[in-house]
Amino acid sequence: MPFQPGSNWEAFRSFSPSGTVPALISAQGTVWDSLAIIEFLAEQYKSVWPVDQEARTWARCAAAEMHSGFAALRDVCSMSCGVRIKLRESNPGLQKNIVRIDELWCEGLDRLGGPFLGGEHFSAVDAFFAPVVFRVQTYGLTLSSKAQAYAQRMLEFPAMKSWYEQALQEVWRDVPHDESCLVLGDIVEDFRAEALVP
Repeated sequence: MPFQPGSNWEAFRSFSPSGTVPALISAQGTVWDSLAIIEFLAEQYKSVWPVDQEARTWARCAAAEMHSGFAALRDVCSMSCGVRIKLRESNPGLQKNIVRIDELWCEGLDRLGGPFLGGEHFSAVDAFFAPVVFRVQTYGLTLSSKAQAYAQRMLEFPAMKSWYEQALQEVWRDVPHDESCLVLGDIVEDFRAEALVP
């Protein structure tokens, strides 16, 4: 369901009790929060979280921090896959968030051995930071070499490549969202398919 101007709350309430997305509809009922969705899936698939207890504990903490934090990153760097945006000014809150993300990624890679945040295999903690990886690409955010290498590795991960390629093919535009992306920055490149004009 495309987002509508204003609020989708009433429309989304038809399938999500909170009126928000994501929401997973299953035979056991609707799961309407991203962290709850991950835990629901983890009950069925052992590979969702790292198997090692230390790695699993760290990964859950990092994912929960992403789930509840990084407000400045979300506000300043709105999610958009198909464009490249140059920010016009520095934002202290954003810089603080970037430093913490870099710190988290490097800690996971160093402590658990990589190449993913929870160790050898892609897991839920990587999924939680996937939108951040796209923001790093979109806004050209500056990271340490180790964190940047992780972001690049994620961009080359098959599921991420598929997500990106499908995003580029989308012809529908969320105009208010596009406008919000330009409050603090300017589009310098646009790789999206030509917009469908209503």
